[in-house]
Amino acid sequence: MTLRDCRNIEDLRLAAMRRLPKPIFDFLEGGAEDEWTARQNVRSFDHYPLVSRTLVDVQSIDTRTRLLGQDIAWPVIAAPTGASALFHYTGEAAVANAAAACGTIYTMSTMSTQSLESVGRLNGSPKIFQIYVFRDRALTEALVERCRAAGYAAICLTVDTPVGGNRERDRANGMSMPPRLRLKTVPHFALRPGWCFDALLRSNFDLANFRDVARDGQAPDETVLQYVDRQFDRSVTWNDAAWLARQWGGQFVVKGILSADDARRAVDIGASAIWLSNHGGRQLDGMSATIDALADIRQAVGADVEIILDGGVRRGTHVIKAIALGATACGIGRPYLYGLAAGGQRGVAHAFDILRKELERDMALAGCPTLKHIDAETLANHRAQ
Repeated sequence: MTLRDCRNIEDLRLAAMRRLPKPIFDFLEGGAEDEWTARQNVRSFDHYPLVSRTLVDVQSIDTRTRLLGQDIAWPVIAAPTGASALFHYTGEAAVANAAAACGTIYTMSTMSTQSLESVGRLNGSPKIFQIYVFRDRALTEALVERCRAAGYAAICLTVDTPVGGNRERDRANGMSMPPRLRLKTVPHFALRPGWCFDALLRSNFDLANFRDVARDGQAPDETVLQYVDRQFDRSVTWNDAAWLARQWGGQFVVKGILSADDARRAVDIGASAIWLSNHGGRQLDGMSATIDALADIRQAVGADVEIILDGGVRRGTHVIKAIALGATACGIGRPYLYGLAAGGQRGVAHAFDILRKELERDMALAGCPTLKHIDAETLANHRAQ
């Protein structure tokens, strides 16, 4: 299947599955435990049927919006995904460049395979850096200063990972970073020679943001990944989030919110935006889909706080439904990773192009020439109220 044959995000998913060895695809696709939440993220969009307004002038469709002080061409941004070079050797750079070409924001993961500085200087488009409050606060402070020097427009604190989720696919596959061949997985890798060629000759699976800083704190027999894993701190509280907001002093996002009370507290400690996320269903299985939490959180924080939603966004209609329920923008992760795996930067651009064309077409069919026309009345059962 070529990129030209991929007409939707599901086609890109199938193309990615054909190119990636099974342990790598499972790392991309899998959720925690029974993967109920990961499935619900997609399925729950079906609970919100649309209503179209007819005889509306939709000759011109305007998808432009503003997020975190940045003007963007459409309300979909690239969510942070770690270790992008696992899926294609071009990694984070490919995603950042495709996002820039599409007129939107790229969010870089702390756990990236390319450094925040190298990606920051790729292009002049706005970028967010996703960050954690680490056990060694000096490590977090250093990342903040590096983001400031590299010109990042915002930082995004992820708050839903006090411990790693129980990702059973990865355990069954013996998945590690960097990937290691195991007897039972050798056939899976052998069946994907293209990926293996790239991995052997061109990929670097290090956590690039820690190559230098980890040396002083590493134990003699410890890898960089083990060092970083040791830095995750179960004792982080709202006081620490407030501290980080003060350290940064700019546009600040709290990611991993699913309750109205947490959303209000995030605003109280200085969040510029709330990012609704259940980590793609990769942390606590059994949590509600993000789209089902959106209306209550919008009501809790009022009309002026920006809300980003990720989790299950696979269609232009999903973006419309999220905006109708109160989102300012949507984040996508797996969809662009499917494109990355299938075709590098061209594949990422194709994923963005699919969703953007769907959004423009669906807005016209819904009788919504601008994003401001998308509201509770766009939903048949008015569940946004």
